[in-house]
Amino acid sequence: MTNRRKRTNSNKWQRIDLHIHTPASADYREPQVSFLDILTRAEESGLDVIAFTDHNTIAGYRKLQEEIQQLELLKSLNRIDKREQETLAEYERLRRNILLLPGFEFTAAFGFHIIGIFSPEINIRQIEHILLDLNVHAEKLDEGSSTMGATADVLTAYRLITEAGGIAIAAHANSTNGVAMRGFRFGGQTKIAYTQDPNLAALEVTDLNQKGRRTTAAFFSGTKPEYPRRMHVIQGSDAHRLRTDPSNKRNLGIGDRATEILIPELSFDAIRVLFQSNDFARSRPKWSASKDVFDFVQQAREEGPNIVQDFHESMTVRGGRLYAIIANICSFANSNGGTLFVGVHGDPKKVVVGISNPANAMRGLNKEINDRISPALSVQMDIQETKNKKVIRVLVPRGDDPPYAVDDNKIYVRDEAESALAVRDEIVQLVKRGYQQTVLTEKSGAQESEDGKENGVSIHPPRTGVEVVADEEREGTRYFTMRDLRNGNVVKNVTKSSARRLWAYAISQFISLPSDLSTATISWEGELGVLRARKVGNRKKFDLAQKTGEGIKLYFGVTEDGIHGEWRHIVGLQAA
Repeated sequence: MTNRRKRTNSNKWQRIDLHIHTPASADYREPQVSFLDILTRAEESGLDVIAFTDHNTIAGYRKLQEEIQQLELLKSLNRIDKREQETLAEYERLRRNILLLPGFEFTAAFGFHIIGIFSPEINIRQIEHILLDLNVHAEKLDEGSSTMGATADVLTAYRLITEAGGIAIAAHANSTNGVAMRGFRFGGQTKIAYTQDPNLAALEVTDLNQKGRRTTAAFFSGTKPEYPRRMHVIQGSDAHRLRTDPSNKRNLGIGDRATEILIPELSFDAIRVLFQSNDFARSRPKWSASKDVFDFVQQAREEGPNIVQDFHESMTVRGGRLYAIIANICSFANSNGGTLFVGVHGDPKKVVVGISNPANAMRGLNKEINDRISPALSVQMDIQETKNKKVIRVLVPRGDDPPYAVDDNKIYVRDEAESALAVRDEIVQLVKRGYQQTVLTEKSGAQESEDGKENGVSIHPPRTGVEVVADEEREGTRYFTMRDLRNGNVVKNVTKSSARRLWAYAISQFISLPSDLSTATISWEGELGVLRARKVGNRKKFDLAQKTGEGIKLYFGVTEDGIHGEWRHIVGLQAA
């Protein structure tokens, strides 16, 4: 029996909890609970979509189906009694009101938990075959145990779930048995792969209601150089009981930690399409019906402009504001993609101007993009509301045919929170990126590791900012070689007059230092040192130094996002 819910709830926030256990999980806290009790509690919690995700088994969902099918058979044979008739009627009512999806919580190698969610149209045996392919032994398929021994690895789980048409979600990613939890000793490249793999649809986290730069959602917002893919982040209850345990509030009940999503229809396919998109305004933590309203634009403004996000108050031709928007879009396409807000300033304290006729403005902007950016670039635009004003949101993908240019010959790239014309070596890098090169290939950092070994560096450089690699004077002009610490790209023949903002700052600081760097004022701790720490807006930036086998390396304009490992200690940041 499949869900028969009428799926016509277009353009409405739907409340979902995609991590619910049943008594089919060996560690379920209330084994006497029935499947009808679970559906009833889901309705009481206001949920529109739930998924049964028992440990390494589909048994709970299968037993529910079998129970309903048995009642339907009794009804067809005219052998159903009154109590059974009432139970079947209640099942049918609840299944019309709640979309129930089959799934499992798989225990991968190293004990990491991966959720697989599937369409209610899928054959249950097919899901069991996926578990068998993931090395869950046949005799254990119905045990519901969270410990499975030697099973498949995380990336294989993502791939098999996705290839079967399912949705792969990293369960409680920032917590126990999560792929992004702190304190687990495995390689940085492994952690990057586990949280950036293209077959991974979303991260489930436990801190989605929290704000700040140290939250899991902020970390995976696409601003970290080694984590360039922005991730969909949701929350689920991981309920092993109907209601929160009064003696231990961490043992949540059904719907106590839910997510709301905006989808055109209430269906599995609509949920999957949302997680495949780069639209991050259509999901949010469960929001109370209080005076506070979830404002996605205001949340973005509080984050401020960064490498994947920018703001423009207007798009007038006068003053070059329209051209600045086009340049931003071009730079996002040449970099990692991004989101642009038009009609609002990036400072969250400033009054929102808004766009008076956003539909007409979007048509005009789309024409400008089509006429002025080449090759052809497809962006998504919609209207968002903030502070009772309408603004335009532009979703720019990471282009698959770089370099992109404005007016055929102006190639822009994104450099931290600003867009700038690309220099020759950056254009070469864009061309080399190729038609099908993925974000993970470009940003994997594997080459950075080899470079570090070759240069005698025992601690990796920061991951943001720029390094002044070398300088030389030719015919009275001083030329510098710069390394972009985000991607390792090296740009030669940079002069003080041709350098963009961060590079100009780095060059000015570099030339102010004594030629013998051993006499420079640097606060050293071992092989790492701090030249300067300064506050820019609400963020700190650092100029750093590092002793290597080749001498002293200098890194300028390093943001907190780029500080890692032992660097955090010397600049006074808490350990990550």
